[in-house]
Amino acid sequence: MDPKDTDRIIEMAWEDRTPFEAIKFQFDLCEAEVVALMRNVLKRSSFNLWRKRVHSGVSQKHAQKRNPEISRFKCSLQKTIAMNKISKR
Repeated sequence: MDPKDTDRIIEMAWEDRTPFEAIKFQFDLCEAEVVALMRNVLKRSSFNLWRKRVHSGVSQKHAQKRNPEISRFKCSLQKTIAMNKISKR
């Protein structure tokens, strides 16, 4: 997989408002494949934080659980990710 695509998938996975269905649509990766990618690319502690957040109820990662008022995938405050490292604002 292209490093730019990997970065974009990680960026989308970190974003709470981006559902797994959007990742599936753009990159043809199911949720299990995204989890496997995150597990392989991120540090163990970062992966654990991400996974905990996805299951916490704060995240809207599944389209069925999303608030119907959310009509876009990307948050206006989303941080940029370059080479798998989250940049600071």
